[in-house]
Amino acid sequence: MIGHHPGLATLVRQDWQQLMVLAGRPGRPLRFWCLVSPRFLPVVLLRLAHMLSGKRLGPLAKLVSLFNFVVFGIEVPASLVIGAGLVLPHTIGTVLGARRIGNNVVIFHQVTLGAVTADFGYDPDKRPLVEDDVTIGVGAKVLGNVVLGRGCTIGANAVVLQSVPPGATAVGIPARIIES
Repeated sequence: MIGHHPGLATLVRQDWQQLMVLAGRPGRPLRFWCLVSPRFLPVVLLRLAHMLSGKRLGPLAKLVSLFNFVVFGIEVPASLVIGAGLVLPHTIGTVLGARRIGNNVVIFHQVTLGAVTADFGYDPDKRPLVEDDVTIGVGAKVLGNVVLGRGCTIGANAVVLQSVPPGATAVGIPARIIES
């Protein structure tokens, strides 16, 4: 899981490297035009918002988060700690209200990570914890104080209400573990 929290430039480089690995183009350099890709700019913006939040520039962090929401349709609290290697192939309709997200996580569009009930105070004990190397499929909903174990896969449109063990695959409504 996440130990220390690297700086903005390091995280952005690692996010880019992971995106390129998944795209079958490992080693492709990060150039300025890459930063404006709709598959990458939302990640850069959420990293920037988190950095600003950590520097106690809350209003500016919220403004960056709001821009990300309006332009890319992704809602992420600026305070959310996300490990390196985050890949968001598409972002529209995505809500990342998790307790924490680990390294090398892939999250597709229309995914919701959040509390089971309204939680405007953002209580971490009511939110999912996503460990390293997790893939969350299109439209999945992960709700409540659950843990997505290292290397697990959440299928498209699954509704996860219980923890998923490391390496497992969860599908269905409500989600159940299937053999891989």
